[in-house]
Amino acid sequence: MQSKIAEAVKLLYHPVAVTWTDEKPENALQFKEGRWGCVIGMLNAAASKGKTAVFDRKTFGCLGGGTGLGFGNQYQHFPGGIEYFLSTGNKKLCNKNFNNMPALGHGERYIKTPEIAAKFVESLPVIDIPNEYVVFKPLEQVDEGEKPVVIVFLARPDELSALVVLANYARETNNNVTIPMGAGCHTIGIFPYKEAEKEIPAAVVGLTDISARNKVEKDVLSFAVPYKMFEEMENNIEGSFLEQEPWTKIVQRNK
Repeated sequence: MQSKIAEAVKLLYHPVAVTWTDEKPENALQFKEGRWGCVIGMLNAAASKGKTAVFDRKTFGCLGGGTGLGFGNQYQHFPGGIEYFLSTGNKKLCNKNFNNMPALGHGERYIKTPEIAAKFVESLPVIDIPNEYVVFKPLEQVDEGEKPVVIVFLARPDELSALVVLANYARETNNNVTIPMGAGCHTIGIFPYKEAEKEIPAAVVGLTDISARNKVEKDVLSFAVPYKMFEEMENNIEGSFLEQEPWTKIVQRNK
């Protein structure tokens, strides 16, 4: 499946399709059961290297990744409480070994207090998807019979600007892109999943998660679009700003 958006915007990275399926793709990247891994690293592999990645309820990399991908509320299994990890930490656990979580004792400090962090977690649009697998694959590798749930673009500032304008191009309002606080996997998973349920969905800008920033290039953010909105945007290329200046000049400077 080819993307008119990717061609018109001159994206550096492959658009990535997020699909739910009960069929495991062959030769896909997958975390080992019980081993830590970052979902955003897998997204980057799909977008920059054309790889396919697959996740299930035993191989989602971390509890945040499991929650973000749509495998239910995995945070309930977090040692010491996720609200402490996100905020001030749990000093009782700081001398214990909990696989790749050095911030468990002092906290990530992304949210001021455990009480506020608990409210944040409660507000997340947690979902337990009806399928066994979540798959990331480059959009051009999606067969015509497949219907992704979300399309994710990794975009540099110029490209992101074009995507934001295009998302609002045929809408009667100017609030059709959101940038919520959340983990990187939330902003390509459960947040756009929730938008996909709406009659008029919005796109979600992400990768403002500082802990995930080192998994992508420094000038890249994500732009996740429910598939219905992606189709709308695809159909709005012709006659739009993407065919004329000043966009064409911006394209030239990025060559």
